[in-house]
Amino acid sequence: MPPRVGRARSGTATGIIRPARLAQGCSVVDVIRGLGIWGTLELGAPEIADRGLARLNATRVALLGTVRRDGAPRISPIEPYLVAGQLLVGAMASSRKAADLRRDPRCVLHSAVTSPDSGEGEFKVYGSALEVGDDLRGAAVDAWWSAWPADRAVVFSLHIEQAVFIDWDIEHGVMAVHRWSPQDGYGRSEHSYP
Repeated sequence: MPPRVGRARSGTATGIIRPARLAQGCSVVDVIRGLGIWGTLELGAPEIADRGLARLNATRVALLGTVRRDGAPRISPIEPYLVAGQLLVGAMASSRKAADLRRDPRCVLHSAVTSPDSGEGEFKVYGSALEVGDDLRGAAVDAWWSAWPADRAVVFSLHIEQAVFIDWDIEHGVMAVHRWSPQDGYGRSEHSYP
């Protein structure tokens, strides 16, 4: 069973995939200068933040979509972490996904789905990825990138432009779509399928 992880509130550091502990001698105040973008999602759409966090914790991996140099999409597995109100992802500095994000920061994060008939919810975050500094990078001491120097592993913070959670009621053939963006706020709609 994956570790139970709650939402990051009031300056706590919480991990997605693996709990992220703050580095010794590093306080959350040193890391966070105001509310992180994940915190904004929590305030604007706590039901999406709660469900999204649960989905990411359930699978311990997500899929990151980036834009290749030729404009085609690229999808890569990724381990996201929630630290000091920021949703972080790491990449090997020499990887194609790191090159994609440095060239064009637009991306989408999608929770993993383990079966076509599982009824698992889907969590999607659309936005941009910005490289973080050493203070935030080093805050997640349990993250895989903590074992690598910054020139070998880069860390990005996902700035959320839209978050979506889809609930699947397979028995009744209904999908509920929860959407949030800083501009439009929270909305919910239901659709029959197929």
